[in-house]
Amino acid sequence: MKLFDVYPIYDISVVKGLGSYVWDDKGIKYLDLYGGHAVISIGHSHPVYVKMLTEQLQKIGFYSNFVRLPLQEQLAQSLGEVSGLPDFQLFLSNSGAEANENALKLASFATNRKKIISFTGAFHGRTSLAVAATDNPKIIAPVNETDNVIFLPFNDVEKLKKCFENIGFEIAAVIIEGIQGVGGIQMASDDFLKTIRQLTTHYGSVFIADSVQCGYGRSGIFFAHNHAGITADIYTTAKGMGNGIPIGGTLIAPHLKPEMGMLGTTFGGNHIACTAAIAVLEVIKNENLILNANKVGQYAMEQIKAFKEVKEVRGRGLMIGIELYEPCDKVRKSLIFDHKIFTGSSSNKNTLRLLPSLAVTNAEIDIFLDAFKKALK
Repeated sequence: MKLFDVYPIYDISVVKGLGSYVWDDKGIKYLDLYGGHAVISIGHSHPVYVKMLTEQLQKIGFYSNFVRLPLQEQLAQSLGEVSGLPDFQLFLSNSGAEANENALKLASFATNRKKIISFTGAFHGRTSLAVAATDNPKIIAPVNETDNVIFLPFNDVEKLKKCFENIGFEIAAVIIEGIQGVGGIQMASDDFLKTIRQLTTHYGSVFIADSVQCGYGRSGIFFAHNHAGITADIYTTAKGMGNGIPIGGTLIAPHLKPEMGMLGTTFGGNHIACTAAIAVLEVIKNENLILNANKVGQYAMEQIKAFKEVKEVRGRGLMIGIELYEPCDKVRKSLIFDHKIFTGSSSNKNTLRLLPSLAVTNAEIDIFLDAFKKALK
């Protein structure tokens, strides 16, 4: 049997990781400033993480939601504390796509409505409704197409207001990334997020803050949306939540009430996933990684802005987009193969993405800056 060939991959086989570094099967060391699509939040093979997972595996790795799983309650308690949302409710799943799918379903259940507002440049996942709310026709199969999703221009306050004026009481939810990841590190303006909050409140719709990539401290606070001084009705998380162990979370405001059977999952919230997520939160809290993301991110962005080849630097914290005046593929390949540094691309072909561990240091950023200077030439 062959693998189903859908990934454009580099011929590098990663076999070991530690901190901000990975090694391939030939022993070559790479500085990882991409973290496998923003997944590695506390660094590779963190000792606290490894210890807690090892101890849990020696007890039990999995049982389903047929029985009470105290680790889920422990995770919810810790997540509520670190995120600043202690009154919210938590539903656990396996991925960001599932977290968004569940959020959209909950919004429809709660409002008894069907219309969803999404925005240009959005990426919300590859499951049925999440992909329908994603602005990429190439990955939307005919069966996923629906008239229930309305796409509006990102950051266009007036068109958003006009849409609500026309059909506000038909809208179940507005879903938006605080900072678009795949879209090229495009930031939702504070005014735009505040307008979404005002309109969804007025019309009884649900505000879904897709924090799958821009959450978990990556932006210098726990949720990027909250830079605008608002609170959404639902937050979705996944990537940095388990530092590599698959887990997704839908964080639900108290006014949205659960009913038996409303949502369900077999693997979501299992012992290993919860242990990984608890370990991540413990390290984030004890090592002040959100503060580190803010400080190191500011340093990185200030240094990158000095390059004359850079058209624009966007982002917050350690979610950084570097837009060049031309496509960045050659620079990215040079960084990987000549300088042994992993970075990411985006749907904007000129934009390079940096999504390192929240524990990355200024010294490691300096290594990138030196290599970036050489790669640009």
